Amino acid sequence: MNTPANIVDIDESNAQQLLIEESHNRPIVVDFWADWCEPCKQLMPLLEKLADEYAGAFLLAKVNADEQQMLASQLGVRSLPTVMVIKDGQPVDGFAGAQPESAVREMLEKHLPSPWNAKIAEATELLDAGDTAAALALLRSAWEDSGKIKDVALAYGGALIEANRLDEAADVLDGVRLVDRDALHEQLVAQIELKREAGKSPEIEALEAQLAADGDNHDVRVRLAVQLSASDHHKDALEHLLIVLRVDRDWNNGEAKRLYLDTLATIGKGDPLAAEYQRKLFSILY
Repeated sequence: MNTPANIVDIDESNAQQLLIEESHNRPIVVDFWADWCEPCKQLMPLLEKLADEYAGAFLLAKVNADEQQMLASQLGVRSLPTVMVIKDGQPVDGFAGAQPESAVREMLEKHLPSPWNAKIAEATELLDAGDTAAALALLRSAWEDSGKIKDVALAYGGALIEANRLDEAADVLDGVRLVDRDALHEQLVAQIELKREAGKSPEIEALEAQLAADGDNHDVRVRLAVQLSASDHHKDALEHLLIVLRVDRDWNNGEAKRLYLDTLATIGKGDPLAAEYQRKLFSILY
């Protein structure tokens, strides 16, 4: 949470170092406030939240204008709250009065990379390393944090397609506004259709045929779940295993339950799909 790396209190002893010298390394967001200022009390928690979210990309410097009157005067503060952005030793932006979060974010985005860009970059590295579950968790977080904007939605949707989670990918891409849909969006939608048309492996199709002929054959259903999970059709695999577990929670000395838990672990504990099917298993067992 709030650490000296992100948020500091400014006085005469550190103003030169943190407002001027540090501004050559990263932007400084200076918040002039006072105890008697009610709008200040509304704005400060928002600025602290954003400082945590940006994780050190900017420094939030809090200045008590009553205690640091000379500093406030030098920087031309006439009312409270006043917020200014300092870069390379000079004020470059700011506002006076309490502002909504959207306005503060808009100001920050002019001077800082979006906080979700780092998550996308890290997720790309994880995908290259084969850690799909961790990458998807990061991308989903970035997608939600960004308000599901187009660029992040396309990155997340593309990763879901690579993971063969086509229904989820389609939902993410469907959420992109019509006016924002571009050539990459069309390409990803086309990839979903191609993957669906490609169908499943001959082994899966053969097991599905056997199951269609004998729907009570748990052995076939579990073998089908194993094949589906190996092909990254995790949701379908979990649905088949749930059918077995609803009939016999300890089927084959707990094999169905073990496979179910292994599939959840493959998806990743923080993934919404894993959380959904963890709840379904819990409802059966308890």
